[in-house]
Amino acid sequence: MAKVVAFGELLWDLLPSGKVLGGAPANFIFRVNSFGDTGLLISRVGNDTLGEDARRIVADLGLSTESIQTDFEFPTGTVEVALDEKGTPDFTIIHDVAYDHIEISSEMVQQVKDCNCLYFGSLIQRYGISKNSLKELIRESGSALKFLDVNLRKDCFSETVILDSLAAADIVKLNDAELLSLKPLLGLYCSELRNLAGEMLARFDLQIVLLTLGESGAFLINREGEMIYTPGYQVDLIDTVGSGDAFSAGFIHSYLNGATAQHALEFGNAAGALAATTRGATVAFSKTDLNEFLSQEWPRKIHPSFAMMA
Repeated sequence: MAKVVAFGELLWDLLPSGKVLGGAPANFIFRVNSFGDTGLLISRVGNDTLGEDARRIVADLGLSTESIQTDFEFPTGTVEVALDEKGTPDFTIIHDVAYDHIEISSEMVQQVKDCNCLYFGSLIQRYGISKNSLKELIRESGSALKFLDVNLRKDCFSETVILDSLAAADIVKLNDAELLSLKPLLGLYCSELRNLAGEMLARFDLQIVLLTLGESGAFLINREGEMIYTPGYQVDLIDTVGSGDAFSAGFIHSYLNGATAQHALEFGNAAGALAATTRGATVAFSKTDLNEFLSQEWPRKIHPSFAMMA
């Protein structure tokens, strides 16, 4: 079993159907555990009812709460989520909440020293306390893979945060819209998505760039020169909340346990698709369920930019 630590937001997604516990790192760690690895979430909630509810649900999901701090000044994080007709979420994120103030501790330093992978994103770095704690954990994490889920959120990132994060990362995951959005900020020049991903890989000396393409699948490029594309699954969509996090968890589970880049990408792609057939981000499915999904014949959707690779 691999050991994976995720540093970041634990919050409530306020969906049209009601509140659901979420946050990309929390969703990711939930899926990591469901695939049989050991996942630990480092986060912070408020000393309030939402914080108590969050702790209870985290425990009910089979996750440890030992590294979830309690803040006595700032409230538990919330996000208002609106879904369009395709189930794609639009987020309104509340600022200056508990997860913006995660304090470093000797216990969490030891956790990252012992892990195989440290996961982080951009949202958790919008305020100084959590950003500085993350920097210290990255320094202490040694040879552990640094997995950056860019996860851009409006008004919640800066050029400095993105540049520093890319410089620290080994593996970067982002979607096609995020890659195009970052192109001018990073001074990238290529027009084709796969070449743009390759330019990012080379510019920041990354091991792997993972590019998700929504219903059209996913693409990978690595420093060994492999360029791999897998088409999307046409499933009965419920919503896409947590699909990207399931993709990341599926990929890193396979990759850390010795799978080829091709297999890890396919496993992650399938995990994201299966997550999209459930409501919210924490409806459980196991590795066995996912392997059964992979064994079935599904209609696939090919992204036009990657048609020659399908």
